Amino acid sequence: MGKLATPDWIREGFDSKDDWEKAHGAKKEKKTEKTFRLRRCPNCGSDNVGVVLGEEEGKNRGEWECKKCHWKGTDIKEDNLTEEQFMKYLDEQGAEVI
Repeated sequence: MGKLATPDWIREGFDSKDDWEKAHGAKKEKKTEKTFRLRRCPNCGSDNVGVVLGEEEGKNRGEWECKKCHWKGTDIKEDNLTEEQFMKYLDEQGAEVI
């Protein structure tokens, strides 16, 4: 095992590491929380939706289709959920999480 060195912020007389980082212009990394996008049908509220693939190029571009009520359109509802909210949603739906 090697010797431990006194941290720079103590040697320079700062009260905390945060104060030392502020004085030296060090930026803290922001932890971004993972978000999950949940798309729902605006008609029935089901999350069983998919993109419509058109036969001709440009036809039905950006359209969604509900597998439950057969709604088609572009104004899909989108919810951004945190990981905790998404896991709770999956538990409510009874989905098996691997």
